[in-house]
Amino acid sequence: MLVVTTPFLPGHRIVETKGHVFGLVVRSRGLAGNISAWLRSLVGGEIHEYTELLEDTRRQALDRMIENATLVGANAVLSFRFDSSELGSSMSEIVAYGTAVIVVPDAGAPQPPLE
Repeated sequence: MLVVTTPFLPGHRIVETKGHVFGLVVRSRGLAGNISAWLRSLVGGEIHEYTELLEDTRRQALDRMIENATLVGANAVLSFRFDSSELGSSMSEIVAYGTAVIVVPDAGAPQPPLE
């Protein structure tokens, strides 16, 4: 599955748009992780417990989005983005989303202008 943040895929032509796809994950850190993170926040610096939680959650949201794109028959996702929000004081929501499409290689496809 090709996943790009751009609305086009250089060297490819879109032959069908399947629609919007997303992968959603809501996570909460356990009590021990929250206490450990709180203690680390007193000292300052990176809070590894939360960094790891968010990295894993983003990876899972991306995997779910790709799974949904596969289910609708797409072979690429364009305009891919992440979004996040807090639910309550201890939960995070991460969503990965984009437009599922079918693309085919096409050397003659228009290329984006270089800036």
